[in-house]
Amino acid sequence: MTATTDGSAGAVGPRTTAASDTTDITDTIAAAPAAPAAPAPAGLDEVAARAAARSVEHLLGRQDAEGWWKGDLETNVTMDAEDLLLRQFLGIQDADTTRAAALHIRGEQREDGTWATFYGGPGELSTTIEAYVALRLAGDRPEDPHMARAAAWIRDRGGIAAARVFTRIWLALFGWWKWDDLPELPPELIFLPKWFPLNIYDFGCWARQTIVPLTVVSAKRPVRPAPFPLDELHTDPSRPNPVKPLAPVASWDGAFQRLDKAMHLYHRIAPRRLRKAAMNVAARWIVERQENDGCWGGIQPPAVYSVIALHLLGYDLKHPVMRAGLESLDRFAVWREDGARMIEACQSPVWDTCLATIALADAGLPPDHPALVKAADWMLGEEIVRPGDWAVRRPGLPPGGWAFEFHNDNYPDIDDTAEVILALRRVKHPDPDTVEAAIARSARWTLGMQSKNGAWGAFDADNTSPFPNRLPFCDFGEVIDPPSADVTAHVVEMLAYEGKAHHPRTRRGIGWLLAEQEPNGAWFGRWGVNYVYGTGSVVPALTAAGLPRSHPAIRRAVAWLESVQNEDGGWGEDLRSYKEQAWIGHGVSTASQTAWALLALLAAGGRETKAVERGIAWLAETQLPDGSWDEPYFTGTGFPWDFSINYHLYRQVFPLTALGRYVNGEPAVSREG
Repeated sequence: MTATTDGSAGAVGPRTTAASDTTDITDTIAAAPAAPAAPAPAGLDEVAARAAARSVEHLLGRQDAEGWWKGDLETNVTMDAEDLLLRQFLGIQDADTTRAAALHIRGEQREDGTWATFYGGPGELSTTIEAYVALRLAGDRPEDPHMARAAAWIRDRGGIAAARVFTRIWLALFGWWKWDDLPELPPELIFLPKWFPLNIYDFGCWARQTIVPLTVVSAKRPVRPAPFPLDELHTDPSRPNPVKPLAPVASWDGAFQRLDKAMHLYHRIAPRRLRKAAMNVAARWIVERQENDGCWGGIQPPAVYSVIALHLLGYDLKHPVMRAGLESLDRFAVWREDGARMIEACQSPVWDTCLATIALADAGLPPDHPALVKAADWMLGEEIVRPGDWAVRRPGLPPGGWAFEFHNDNYPDIDDTAEVILALRRVKHPDPDTVEAAIARSARWTLGMQSKNGAWGAFDADNTSPFPNRLPFCDFGEVIDPPSADVTAHVVEMLAYEGKAHHPRTRRGIGWLLAEQEPNGAWFGRWGVNYVYGTGSVVPALTAAGLPRSHPAIRRAVAWLESVQNEDGGWGEDLRSYKEQAWIGHGVSTASQTAWALLALLAAGGRETKAVERGIAWLAETQLPDGSWDEPYFTGTGFPWDFSINYHLYRQVFPLTALGRYVNGEPAVSREG
């Protein structure tokens, strides 16, 4: 779904592009004049420069002594609830942790008794169920007013039976749900060859790391004694697990539902030796992918399920693998001043550091400034130079690149790699040969990770199988990693800076981006909210790669952004835009989304336009005295609609980048090669 260029709702059609949009893409480099506009308000340049200077000071003050930046990565209370459920399952609860987690969970409850998955969003059933159960573990009583409101809301929406699969798995661990009434996921999946449909490498890396340990859990079907019943969360406690009707046999849903029934039958007759061998291979696969810090993939959910799976396979809690895994989970905890404890789903130091470096450099910090050199040193030390799971699809490709997290050597990602290269190019490093070697390795790896359609996904090449999303087990979030406009745009921008604007692979990426433009002129945002993010990523990439500012695709994007600018001068887009047409391009103005729109408009030559002036003025007016911005709204995306993220550093780095480019102009781009 999309919106029309005048901001009204309009139906989405096929993504088509006029022939003129793809002809001689990089042959014409000269930029067209910017659209005519009124003169800039007196003093706006000075206002923007002062705001940028305050922001620079604030951001420099947040740099770690080792050279990195990291803002909190806020998601929703399922992280906190599942952490308490894990501790209950393993028998390692402690009163202080439970009390602090409960304080955070209670603080996120809404007036109607529910919990949402993002700030200002609607109540969400599975999140509310998990939060409710966690508070019961913390000692809250069903008759307490806040609990009674939550339970009533849950029952009104179908109760536990209507929750997603992952929620019901957690409940099955304590006998609150029957394993027989969950989709089956056999560990023998680990034996499927790489060419076979539904092999583990058909799943995105985050899903793969979660599913492999869950096959062990599904096979073992453990049940720990429940500390209390949950009858109040069933619509009919006497029949808590209603049977859902099957879809027609000729449909994909019907076919996979019947496949699931066959897998349930197989669970009862699976040869013992084969099953044991499968679980042993799965355990080895899990252990081999544990990172140096004890985590798995640098993200919390795979770590939680890996710990459970290995524990079920006989790993004692004092085993080095288990001890390191549990210690790593503690590092996801953020302790608040009020004593509350929030769990991050992931940590983003590489991403935050490269974006902060770009922001500071574009704001005019000298390229040899100690903060930038220190950041570059840290990023260089984080380069990944050994193969990971991506090599399954690209076995002959030499390694390179960067991950998102502190430790995640198996899964460097293309988005981070492109942005790190862009950041390193802005730093005057005392050892240029080391920088050049790292950039060369990583740019080569990025080029090699291009998918067949000419675009780039986040972690894998050609991770586009239609089958994983059809599994009844996979009812939550994205489980594959197809190419996206935002990642492809960042790669194209990086390649342009590397003098590869005319490289055949870059040209294919540009062609794919032009074909993906929506009829209204925007681009869909996979990893950020949403069309504002996609458009804010693509336009700077296309202009950096030599597309003239007069190109129809650029002008359509500019017209769309101007049409959805808020009355206050900022831009905002609610997460509901992933599901509801009316929200596309619309929402409360935020610092990060305003900056994304400004980056596109500035790249399109619109510095003197009224839209840019109003946006810059909004950033300056909403800046806090310490040089930062406040942003409770979630503008990051894990899974479109299903899992949302508030990157706490987005509100700092993107506004500074926009202000810097407004004051200093667009960064220079190499167009040689």
